Amino acid sequence: MPSRDLERWMWAEACSMLDQAERLQRQFFDPPGRRGAARAWQPPVDIYATGNELVIMAALPGVTAERLEVGIDGAMLVIAGERRLPDALRGHQVQRLEIPRGRFERRLRLPPGVYQIDRLELNHGCLVLVLHRAPSLTGE
Repeated sequence: MPSRDLERWMWAEACSMLDQAERLQRQFFDPPGRRGAARAWQPPVDIYATGNELVIMAALPGVTAERLEVGIDGAMLVIAGERRLPDALRGHQVQRLEIPRGRFERRLRLPPGVYQIDRLELNHGCLVLVLHRAPSLTGE
């Protein structure tokens, strides 16, 4: 039976690697949609919900407020901008480059309702958004 366990482990590892590769490809190299032919990376996000509030955290290391655009477009939350190489690193030889840079855009479908952005802050390389859903006319 040990060889059967090894086969299962190998299969699980291979599936996990394929899933991770697909996630990375979508996250970092998907086209930005309506922005034209240029390619953009997508920052990873965490979403938390409670009552009529959504808290969204997006990993945006090195992105300044001046290079960030956040808005609601219909039923979509749009987080877009640009991560530039810091001026202090220009001229340095790249040894490894894992953190994406350049244009980014992330579009997230919001749950049903009408939302407004209550709070937006950049903190420790993360964008934290707090969205509030307006009460519906039906009292839901």
